[in-house]
Amino acid sequence: MSGVTTQIVDLDREAIKQGLQGGSILLVDVREPQEYAAGHIPGAISHPLSSFDPSSLPQDKRIVFSCAAGVRSIRALEFAQASGRDIREHYKGGFKDWVLAGEPIE
Repeated sequence: MSGVTTQIVDLDREAIKQGLQGGSILLVDVREPQEYAAGHIPGAISHPLSSFDPSSLPQDKRIVFSCAAGVRSIRALEFAQASGRDIREHYKGGFKDWVLAGEPIE
């Protein structure tokens, strides 16, 4: 990314739960459609990294990216910031952390 430093804020499971319950975040799952369909965090929307378009994400929401384990969500942050979006937060543990903690899935 030619010298550009990506700004990353790691959120944990509790922060995600509070944000979803309070409606303060829009959780964007960047896993592939088949992964999302097999199970996802309730309230998350699907926006696969393979067809990622940061401009199609709402401007008026606090967006937090999520994936399986925190790798693709960082790539989504890189893409979003490179396109001029001020999106910095991701769920570091991702879907795997959510499931291992026994949280509900859809």
